[in-house]
Amino acid sequence: MKALNHNKTIWDRLHLDWPLLVAILALMSGSLVVVYSAGGQNIDLVFRQATRIGLGLFVMFALAQVSPTNMRRWALPIYVVGVALLVAVMFFGVSSKGAQRWLNVGIRFQPSEIMKLAMPIMVAWYISRYHLPPKYRHLAIGLLIVAIPTRLIMKQPDLGTSILIASSGLFVLFFAGLHWRLILGALAVAPVAIYGFWHYGMHEYQKTRVLTMLDPESDPLGAGYHIIQSKIAIGSGGVEGKGWTHGTQSQLEFLPERHTDFIFSVLSEEFGLIGVTILLSLYLFIIARGLFIAVSAQDAFGKLLAASITLTFFVYVFVNIGMVSGLLPVVGVPLPLISYGGTSMVTLLAGFGIIMSIATHKRILVK
Repeated sequence: MKALNHNKTIWDRLHLDWPLLVAILALMSGSLVVVYSAGGQNIDLVFRQATRIGLGLFVMFALAQVSPTNMRRWALPIYVVGVALLVAVMFFGVSSKGAQRWLNVGIRFQPSEIMKLAMPIMVAWYISRYHLPPKYRHLAIGLLIVAIPTRLIMKQPDLGTSILIASSGLFVLFFAGLHWRLILGALAVAPVAIYGFWHYGMHEYQKTRVLTMLDPESDPLGAGYHIIQSKIAIGSGGVEGKGWTHGTQSQLEFLPERHTDFIFSVLSEEFGLIGVTILLSLYLFIIARGLFIAVSAQDAFGKLLAASITLTFFVYVFVNIGMVSGLLPVVGVPLPLISYGGTSMVTLLAGFGIIMSIATHKRILVK
């Protein structure tokens, strides 16, 4: 048997999925437009965002060239290094604003960002080694793989990142084929787990965020201020919006963190329902394309990994929009591919590079 290499398009040779790439580029172009307005028409902010986008695209292209076979080989070493760095944060980490999440080794970085990719790769590698659906002992080990870094990140504390990382691992286990009895059992113990997490796993400021979500008007000038101003911005945009750079909540600086976590509120106010619909349509297309690639993958590892990264991207979108609209507590999750920031942008694009690798490294075999 030999590999059939002819009839490949230029996109296959570059290992890029062009429909996915076009949608991603459209979102990031929109990011530059909204960041300019949200940042108070600061062109330097736009240049810095463009630089980070360029770096992210380079990382995406580089990872797209790495075959899924090589990803499997590196799954365990990357995971072990990631966990070791999280442990190092506990002892040598740099503190800022009450959180100890960074290491400084000449450059300052968050080891938790490594786990956003190391987690799904590791769990997908482990689970795909056995027949699916996985047996109970394999699920138990998979849950342990998820629990270790999740707990380390929660201790930093970083609830938002821990949710994203835990989700990426749990999605792999879900797509591996869980029996309905396990799902019902998890739902049955969920209330007890939530009760225990509330009393023993959450910090006071995190509890305050949950209570504020339920009743932000109880402290309109304190804990509820962010959510109240965000909801005003979203609602005041109407159908067509107030126009680019003409949003009152953002331009008059009523809206905090407007170019990072709350950038969706700026977009809603300035571009209205039409802009939000376009944004959500692009997100929906990316998620649908990612799931299509997962279904079309040639092996279990590729299917599980692509599906996990895609659904984790959905969690990004869901949590951020739910957070700024008052439906979820504020947990510091940026709006994917739109919010100003370097680390999250590069991590997301790295994930899409992995998806593109899975989509294009397909062996067409003939006898």
